[in-house]
Amino acid sequence: MAVLPYRFSPAYDARELQSLFMMALVQAQQRHCPQILSLTAPLLPGVDPLHLLHHNPLQGQPAVYWENPSRGEAIAAIGEVEGVGLSGSDRFCQARQWLQTLEQNLIQGGDLDLPFSGVHTFAAFTFTPHRAPVGYAPAMLSVPQIQVARWGDRGVWVHNSRIEPTTTLAGFLAQWAQGEALIHKLRQGADFPPETLAGPGHGATITQTQHFPQFKQAVEWALEAIAAGQLSKIVMAHAIDLVSSQPFAVVTALAALRRHHPDCHTFAFTNPHGHSFIGASPERLIRIHSGILQTDALAGSAPRGETPELDAHLARQLLTSDKERREHQAVSDYIIQRLVALGLDPVRSPLQLRQLRQIQHLWTPITAPVPPTLHPLDIVAQLHPTPAVAGVPMAVACDHIRRYEGGDRGLYAAPIGWLNARGDSEFIVGIRSALIRGQQARLYGGAGIVAGSDPERELGEIQLKLQTMLKALL
Repeated sequence: MAVLPYRFSPAYDARELQSLFMMALVQAQQRHCPQILSLTAPLLPGVDPLHLLHHNPLQGQPAVYWENPSRGEAIAAIGEVEGVGLSGSDRFCQARQWLQTLEQNLIQGGDLDLPFSGVHTFAAFTFTPHRAPVGYAPAMLSVPQIQVARWGDRGVWVHNSRIEPTTTLAGFLAQWAQGEALIHKLRQGADFPPETLAGPGHGATITQTQHFPQFKQAVEWALEAIAAGQLSKIVMAHAIDLVSSQPFAVVTALAALRRHHPDCHTFAFTNPHGHSFIGASPERLIRIHSGILQTDALAGSAPRGETPELDAHLARQLLTSDKERREHQAVSDYIIQRLVALGLDPVRSPLQLRQLRQIQHLWTPITAPVPPTLHPLDIVAQLHPTPAVAGVPMAVACDHIRRYEGGDRGLYAAPIGWLNARGDSEFIVGIRSALIRGQQARLYGGAGIVAGSDPERELGEIQLKLQTMLKALL
């Protein structure tokens, strides 16, 4: 990876652009392969990255959204200058090799000290390594053409270009002009508040059906397997299908999710067919920043109370519940064991509550230093799937999931995230989520089953979790 040894003016005059282009073109011709030229510049902090999706002129190409309102971080990305779809049990290894090759043919310049500067590769994986929804792959990685980000009161935009040995200066400048015009439009100020856009619930007819109609029977089968000693925990998923007389409004749903769930990661991964996997996940799989790994054990759930007194009572019940603590401990121990197997020295924080708008969870934050020789995707591969979304033992639980659930999870409960060329990354687990395909939406939820679980209560827990997406879409 080459980093330009100077900072250019945000005005990007024609001479600078020509010089940068020629540098990338010569390298492409010498190496006989495309180069990615990535240019970063500051952006007015008032720009909302969600506006980029609303104004997206690059329909028919991937688009990504990622926001953590509580941290004041948001990223939107559109278009694709490089991408790949992978499958197989070694898909994480394939993805790492693809990224490493990409970084060898990368030229970055501009204000690279800004947060979210430089090339970001966005990645989405499915729960299983061999199956994926239409338009997706078991592993999808995408380098966008345009990226807009906000971090606190600072903004940044990144323009990426694919420079082939035969790319012309005129072609490069035309693509640059398109990106600059779009950024100028965003800089003019918001012409809409996303929160006020009407969703399909306004005047639309919506029908709802159960996608996994035998959920309670599946829980009974799982309890029999637990009683027989085949496994100690399994997470059973449930899904409902919605059909609307109008297309579901993804940008509106994202605006609602970030407003109502500021402590979660609001995300969207849109494929070239226009299908979007979106959600507001409370579960971080990994975050690596400046060589420090953060991950979460998040398992064991209870509803929030309608009054402070009831809320405190439910929290105490959750903290003292033997069933919920056993479920949580399985997840925490699994993560520690997996990180130790990678040669890391993880530190487990004391057990605490993670209280969200409608639900609260048992939560154990875990941290560890990460050596530069360990790739983030190696950690993702080691952790997925955690007992929080699969079970214990993991292989046995996954086998029972395939047998009992009667449907494919797709991207539900799988890693969704981003990586940059500096070794930083963040992946969440794609729960509290839905797959949107025009007028159709499939909403997912899951519940951890251990000895003592009650099928009716577990279904109620899932219905509570499904409210996250139902309220955002309707």
